[in-house]
Amino acid sequence: MLHIVTDSATDMPLAWREQFDIHVIPVNLCIQGKTYKDEIDLDCERFLELVARTRQIPTTAQPAPHDYIELYRSIAKPGDTILSIHLSSKLSGTYASAEMAKQEVGEQLEIVPFDSLSGSAATAFMAREARQLANKGAGLDIILERLAYIRDRVRIAFTLDTLEYAVMSGRIRRLQAAVVSVLQIKPIVEVRNGLIEMTDKVRTRKRATARLIEKMQASFGDQPINVAIIHAWASEAGEALCHQVQRSLNCQEVFIDQLSNGVASHLGPGTVGIVAYPILQNRLRPT
Repeated sequence: MLHIVTDSATDMPLAWREQFDIHVIPVNLCIQGKTYKDEIDLDCERFLELVARTRQIPTTAQPAPHDYIELYRSIAKPGDTILSIHLSSKLSGTYASAEMAKQEVGEQLEIVPFDSLSGSAATAFMAREARQLANKGAGLDIILERLAYIRDRVRIAFTLDTLEYAVMSGRIRRLQAAVVSVLQIKPIVEVRNGLIEMTDKVRTRKRATARLIEKMQASFGDQPINVAIIHAWASEAGEALCHQVQRSLNCQEVFIDQLSNGVASHLGPGTVGIVAYPILQNRLRPT
C-alpha cells in the first residue's frame, strides 16, 4: 500500500487531505523562545496576530527525524511504501529529516523521500497526482516520473505588497525598503532551481500582478495548465488575481489557498502569487 506524506509548507485545499489521503507533518515555528507546531498550535489568524504583536519574525525548524518516524509508523504497516514529498532541500531541512528517518525504519517500511525543489502548491499538486496515479494502478516508477515532470516545469511567482516583514526578517535593508515604498515598487520573487530569488521590481500593484501573468504566459502559452493562486492574508487580492488568470491562461483547474505561515511571515500580508505547471497529454497524466 502507498502512503503519501508532505509538510505544512505545502499550500493545499484542506479537503484534499481526506479526499486523497495525504498526511501532513508540521514544520516548527519558533518565536520569543517558544516553539509551535504549524497548523496545530497556531492557525494563520493567530499566527499573524502573534507576529504583529511581537514585531518578530519566527525562525522555522524542520520536524526532527523522530517526528517522521512516529508519523510513518502510525500510518503504515511493515511492507508498505511511504512517498514523502517535501519543500525544497535548498530552503529547508524537511527533506533531509525524511532521509534520516528512512535510515531508521528502512528495514520495516519502504520510505521514498522526494525533493520537490519547490514548495507551496507545487507539492500539493504533486501529492494529489501521486495519489490519483496510485489509484489507477500506476507503479512507483511511473509516479516518480510524473513528479519529476512537474518539478522540472512548475513556475512559482509572488509579488509582495509591503517590505515591512522582509525588513524584520533581515532579507532587505531598511533604507532599501524606504526607497521602494516611496516609489511604490512591488518586488516579484520566484522559485528557481529550488531557491527563492527576486526577479523583478515593478511600479504599482496592478502592474505587478499583470507581470505575474505575463511570466506565466511566456512559460506556457496556450498549453492547458493546473494553477493555484496563493495569498498571505489577502483573500480579495487572491480572488481578483484568480479572475485575471482564468481570463488570460488556459486553466484546467484552479484553486485559491493561504500561504503557509512560515513563508507568509517573511513575505508579509498582501503577498499574492501564482503556482502553475503544464499538463502532460500522455500515459503519465492522471484522469
